Amino acid sequence: MTHQLTEQEIVRRQKLDQLRAAGINPYPAEEFIINATAADIHENYERDKTNYKDISIAGRIMSVRVMGNASFAEIQDQTGRIQIYVRRDDICPGEDKSMYNTVFKKLLDIGDIIGITGYVFTTQVGEISIHVTSLKLLSKALRPLPIVKTDESGNTFDAVTDPEFRYRQRYADLIINATVKDTFVKRTKMMNAIREHLNNLGLLEVDTPVLQPIPGGAAARPFITHHNALDVPFYLRIANELYLKRLVVGGFDGVYEFSRNFRNEGMDRTHNPEFTVLEFYVAYRDYEWMMKTCETMLEKVALAIHGTTEVPMGDKIINFAAPFKRITLFDAIKEHTGIDVTALNDEELKTAARNLGCNIDNTMGRGKIIDAIFGDKCEGTYVQPTFITDYPVEMSPLTKKHRSKEGLVERFELMVNGKELANAYSELNDPIDQRERFEDQVKLMERGDDEAMYIDHDFLRALEYGMPPTAGIGIGIDRLAMIMTNNASIQDVLFFPQMRPEKWD
Repeated sequence: MTHQLTEQEIVRRQKLDQLRAAGINPYPAEEFIINATAADIHENYERDKTNYKDISIAGRIMSVRVMGNASFAEIQDQTGRIQIYVRRDDICPGEDKSMYNTVFKKLLDIGDIIGITGYVFTTQVGEISIHVTSLKLLSKALRPLPIVKTDESGNTFDAVTDPEFRYRQRYADLIINATVKDTFVKRTKMMNAIREHLNNLGLLEVDTPVLQPIPGGAAARPFITHHNALDVPFYLRIANELYLKRLVVGGFDGVYEFSRNFRNEGMDRTHNPEFTVLEFYVAYRDYEWMMKTCETMLEKVALAIHGTTEVPMGDKIINFAAPFKRITLFDAIKEHTGIDVTALNDEELKTAARNLGCNIDNTMGRGKIIDAIFGDKCEGTYVQPTFITDYPVEMSPLTKKHRSKEGLVERFELMVNGKELANAYSELNDPIDQRERFEDQVKLMERGDDEAMYIDHDFLRALEYGMPPTAGIGIGIDRLAMIMTNNASIQDVLFFPQMRPEKWD
């Protein structure tokens, strides 16, 4: 795709040439010192006007109203918008009035970035504004911004909503749609609240490899690449679990990581091939402790972002006040289907799943069939935070067997808004049992299951040195961000979601 310049873009390039001909560098290199922001001025000026008699601020021109020898404009910085008042005789005190007549009135455009100095005042209609005493062009914009309409209060009522534009040109989306920037500010606050909570628990934040010789720690299809220096295939990380548990073996009693993971699977409104997961592992704890820790942490996150545990999500209100509801996996299936899957053999289970309309095939083991029934018939019903507990051993190759329930493991998944938000275990630390579970996964792989786990011999060796009893959890950060920012699509909480590449000549 070759970009053909529009008429507006041609005009802007002509203005660029005129600026340079007038001796004005449209992209100066020197530092511009800022001592105020739009939000700071709006929030604090009326309380203490003495602090705003000599301010320096920079931002993007978003509107201009030229009125002869004086003009009003609006600039936007990282914190918001503010009106500026530009008078010819103030920025051009001598005889040469070209800075105003030529540069400001004719050669500057909406989208250009300027730096100004001046003082704050209130207009006759009561709007807090900046009286400009000097003006400097900091960056000339060669491409016009999409037109966005706002009301008299500055509220957007005709935002650009085309996802092709918004996701592919996120930089422009952030400029013109104010709510988009707010989404990502909230996402950062969410992660900071989680980090603060885990740090207060005494956990250590760590980094583990993204390139891995074995794609372990989850059942997923990996991306494959090649390591040229070692001349061997490597995989992009599908999970960091096995590396974090190696650190617990090594003597760290609590570790966590915000992990960028990659799964070569489908894309939809709740799935992206590249995503962020928080995983943390704590020695000498179990899944009961982890449930309490998880619900307490998410309660604090909601309070940090919204000031309340009640979080709006579409037409629903999700309440993150602890404690959360708990129900076993088998009880959930029985409640929603009337079927007791524990009483069925493998063939009966397949028949029941097909009768329920679940999409299953002969490559699927017992655990995957049960998971399919739950996913199709139960998962979407859990809008309020709910822990689904006590899974069959076939579904959980890295999980410790249940202390009192034969054939089950100590595992829970947290469901919120009809989707899995977290997955946690009492971690399996018996190396012999773990080897047998891996071998069972190999059998599933041989039957055609391309999401079955590989045997990680080094991880087994680590377990043989002894891993203390450990609780671990993975929480989907992108899905949590969707809830905390009231966005129905995962693409809206990712700065740069994957899209088909544009074709450029």
